[in-house]
Amino acid sequence: MAEESTPKKVCLITGVGPGTGTALVRRFAEDYQVAMLARSPQRLQKLSDEITNAHAFVCDVTDVDGLRATVQDIRTHLGAPTVVIHNAVGGAFGTFLEIDPEVLAQNFQVNTMALLYLAQETAPAMIEQGEGAIVVTGNTSAFRGVAHFAGFAPTKAAQRILAEAMARDLGPKGVHVSFVAIDAVIDLEWTRKRFADKPDDFFCQPDDIAAECFRLAHQPRSAWSFSSVIRPFGENWSLNQ
Repeated sequence: MAEESTPKKVCLITGVGPGTGTALVRRFAEDYQVAMLARSPQRLQKLSDEITNAHAFVCDVTDVDGLRATVQDIRTHLGAPTVVIHNAVGGAFGTFLEIDPEVLAQNFQVNTMALLYLAQETAPAMIEQGEGAIVVTGNTSAFRGVAHFAGFAPTKAAQRILAEAMARDLGPKGVHVSFVAIDAVIDLEWTRKRFADKPDDFFCQPDDIAAECFRLAHQPRSAWSFSSVIRPFGENWSLNQ
């Protein structure tokens, strides 16, 4: 009689868009049952049809009750997530005089508050098991206040600080929290059009971002990283500007 295979652990990924989100799903689905969260049912269904172990959960992460209900749905159908990747992002361009304050508030809900609610819903089970990982995809706006990022950077800085507070709390309990700052232009259809004069190696590849997130989620306990800054080899290190 053949032995039953061990059930795959569960990875929850927010912000499953056409770039980094999809790449994250493809990478983690090799080893996990992946719960994909996004607002677009069509995109999620398409990925679910294409990728084995990828499961669609339509959710707006700014809807607190909906987010909590979705996490419960994931627990019921797949199991408690042992890896959570908060990749959903709200962004805006404009100086502090130009931006609509409501846009900043909305971005704060996506980038920071959704991370808090996700962690509150998923970390207790990780603590109970003594293992788990929470990975946050960010960017260099979390470290510097560029004038025309006033509607965005404050929320990413808050996100990074929240993640650090979580890491200090959860680390001794066996749960690894890390923050990935992407100092680059990600290779997407719209960025290719905007930077049409740039060579291929100007762009950061979503698959490579996903590989770094996977590495962080599986670091040995004796050498956990909190902050990872990644960039293409030709990037001018804008974090230091």
